[in-house]
Amino acid sequence: MRKVILSINLTLDGFMAGPNGELDWHFPHWNHEMATYAYDQLSAADTILAGRVTYQKMADHWPVAARDPYSNRQDLAFARLMNSLPKIVFSRTLSKVTWQHSRLMKENIREAIMQLKQQPGKDMIMYGGVTIAAAFIQMELIDEYRIWVNPVAIGSGTPLFENVEQHLALQLIDTTPFSNGVVLLRYRPVLPDISAPRFNWDQSNLFQ
Repeated sequence: MRKVILSINLTLDGFMAGPNGELDWHFPHWNHEMATYAYDQLSAADTILAGRVTYQKMADHWPVAARDPYSNRQDLAFARLMNSLPKIVFSRTLSKVTWQHSRLMKENIREAIMQLKQQPGKDMIMYGGVTIAAAFIQMELIDEYRIWVNPVAIGSGTPLFENVEQHLALQLIDTTPFSNGVVLLRYRPVLPDISAPRFNWDQSNLFQ
């Protein structure tokens, strides 16, 4: 069965974004090792999942990055892969998406993702997005967490597990340390039954 993988950067004090959505704290630590891992990770997937805010930022960035004459070969390869893969955008306010190979998903999110998991293909990967990540965690749709812990503390911001209301047990799969101090932690959730959620969740307030 295909998996949904959440790949996300966190600070040492547990924040996935600054108080105003800032992500600048993790870019100084990016290096060739991490770029190679990120490319291999994306190559093992065939679908990108994103909420509105993350999607719009990616749609503005990656088509331009793929044509940047000053980018190195590795960055260009990653940009081209981002542009070529199918993308599912979760939003109730967007009326259309223009980035190539993108489609909107507005209703019956959990049911649709569970159906996609049953279809043949590679895994699906989600890159951050505070709202969509929290929603997928609440709906128990995440099959693997890949948490890139950055050696920085920012004091305040948006925690990854802010809206988790029930006990969430995770099993460590492995760890990958990088020379710049970043440590990648891979977890899988320990659930008694992943075929149905253990709570009722109002999807009407999840996506914008």
